[in-house]
Amino acid sequence: MTKQAYRLLLFDLDGTLLQSDKTISKRTLSAIKRCREKGMMIGVSTSRSEQNCMIFLKELMPDILITSGGALVKKGEEYIYKAEFSETETRNMIDMARTVCGEDCEITIDTAEAHYWNYKTDPKKLDQSWGESIYTDFNEFSECALKMCVEIFDENNAKVLAERLAQCDCIRFSDGYWYKFTKKNVTKENSITRITQDCGIGTESVIAFGDDFADIGMLELCGLGVAMGNAIDEVKSRADIVAGSNDEEGIAHFIEELENQ
Repeated sequence: MTKQAYRLLLFDLDGTLLQSDKTISKRTLSAIKRCREKGMMIGVSTSRSEQNCMIFLKELMPDILITSGGALVKKGEEYIYKAEFSETETRNMIDMARTVCGEDCEITIDTAEAHYWNYKTDPKKLDQSWGESIYTDFNEFSECALKMCVEIFDENNAKVLAERLAQCDCIRFSDGYWYKFTKKNVTKENSITRITQDCGIGTESVIAFGDDFADIGMLELCGLGVAMGNAIDEVKSRADIVAGSNDEEGIAHFIEELENQ
């Protein structure tokens, strides 16, 4: 790793910036603060909705926020990009998911204002750190969606749904059976290209950190792609560097090494 004028640190949340208990360690926050004091921008790029990630970011207060897998991009208090499905497209996606995966399949929808879920068990009973989700059975749902996620246990069903929703970008999360559907070409890496252009910097001046399938593109795009020690093998093999795990303060250790060069 050679030292250069990096301008932006960009972090995935779950499995990367967040420890397993869904907190950011004090050492990591301190290391990031030092980077900000040296003039670097701080960003978060996550598949979570804006509403479901801000609960973790009260201390960090990122300059840049990429949420819903790249469908919503915010710089400071200004939204600079939003990729929504129309109400009709959203309705058709929900209906198609139920046709392929069964009427009782679990679905989440991110809108610009809220996160909706037809959960069977209240997520807050399983994880107290979970942000606000509004329960709905989706039968009368009529809003524009940024992102739909579907829990699909049968890989063949997942393949069929991805084929039938050909207008979508589809990717699986490695820690379960959930699949993300955003508009075609709406990805973290494409939103990073947008935000760097808006900031007047090149992607080569960005250090990106991640751990899952949805992070591969951004790690390859940015000047330095850092896989966490807990990342899946597919991410590690495509990254420039493998750091320590999210539970071993891998980000803090990486920043400290960079400072000492």
